[in-house]
Amino acid sequence: MKSLFSKKASTVVGLDIGTKFVKGVCLDMTNPTIEIMGFASEPIVGVAFNERDVQDYDAVGKAIRKVTNALKSKSKDVVLAVAGSNVISKKVYMDNDQTDYEMEVQIELEADSLIPYPLEEVYLDFEQLGEKESHPDKVEVLLSTAHRDIIDKRITLVREASLEPIIVDIETNALADALIQFSHADVDDMQVVINVGASIMQICVVENGEVIYVKEHSFGANMFVQELALMHALEIQEIERQIADGTAPEIWFKDSLSSFIASLQQQIHRALQMFVSATHRNMPSHIFLTGGVGALPNIAIELSNDMNMRVELFNPFHDIAVYNENDKTTLSVMGPQYAIAAGLASRRLSQWQG
Repeated sequence: MKSLFSKKASTVVGLDIGTKFVKGVCLDMTNPTIEIMGFASEPIVGVAFNERDVQDYDAVGKAIRKVTNALKSKSKDVVLAVAGSNVISKKVYMDNDQTDYEMEVQIELEADSLIPYPLEEVYLDFEQLGEKESHPDKVEVLLSTAHRDIIDKRITLVREASLEPIIVDIETNALADALIQFSHADVDDMQVVINVGASIMQICVVENGEVIYVKEHSFGANMFVQELALMHALEIQEIERQIADGTAPEIWFKDSLSSFIASLQQQIHRALQMFVSATHRNMPSHIFLTGGVGALPNIAIELSNDMNMRVELFNPFHDIAVYNENDKTTLSVMGPQYAIAAGLASRRLSQWQG
């Protein structure tokens, strides 16, 4: 979170530390035309997490070092993100005539009512988003908290890989950054991105260039992968690797993919219904899909048919020049899996300096 860090950088490495893979992206954001300087993905051996909490330092650290070596980036500055039940982000409203000290005191009171831990056990950050249109005397503030252990473990792992964490963000914020930066849709349109990973499904909605809704749901591809591993007598990690890089044989999906897609469709519909109820917006007619499920065959087409709406894989690198033909082919398959890392890498730290 930004209050933890103070140095400036023009190019950073976006490092997405998931429960199954570590993904890294380095972008050159110094010119009008964005260039991909490097990207890499490395599986994490074994079961290294308990939910989103790091348990196996060696396995995660090894994956981070492999990604770092593959990127070959001169920049050692890294932007990370956290997610899960120990991370809370909420908009609150405050009087706009408060001093900084008064606002900090009220923020602590708000945080204390939100989080199930003592304040000394969390990192706390807030950002003023602007005046509330319906109440000009109020200012909208984004309050974010995360348990210190979740952040400190990642910071330790990154520094052990000779990298320097300069921002720790929230994964749904990174998804929003990727959507705003790389989707090239009309900024006035409401855009919905749903990221489905191994154990978490995240929904993020952007309107007029601002995040209006985020939510995490406990659903992912873990059960599907475990079923495939059992059916074909293969290691889970091998199944995950082949799905991720697009080399999985068709026979894997013949009998089991349809039931997973049905479950995914139900979860997405439920998530969208919750969004509509919470915001009083209309049901979206178009959603972007990212994450590991993006590598499943015809996933967007199948969901579009089942949900009667346009479902599109979101590849943040779609319109970015890739000079190596092999890289271009790889990113056409794996691009949707890099959405969080791309969103992190697109962050210029100077944007966060007061």
